[in-house]
Amino acid sequence: MKPLNNTEALAVLKESITRIVPDADFTQVEPDARFRDVLELDSLDFLSLVELLSERTGVRIDEEDYPELTTLSDATRFLAARSKNSTGSAR
Repeated sequence: MKPLNNTEALAVLKESITRIVPDADFTQVEPDARFRDVLELDSLDFLSLVELLSERTGVRIDEEDYPELTTLSDATRFLAARSKNSTGSAR
């Protein structure tokens, strides 16, 4: 998959969250707010999100990367940066 810019990474992130939480209201989520708390994602929801992001972006996301997926801003930067370094294989 081609590298993502920040706009594309944010779009993929929001679309993926919406697949997990269909009624997610992003007007309630500030860029630096902990989106798991605001959108009430439990651990299984978060793991589903990680898997979905990995599938959709081709970015490998390991458990040690989870702290990078705390806010929309952090997750966007992570996905954009990692997609540039990705070899194209997800897991």
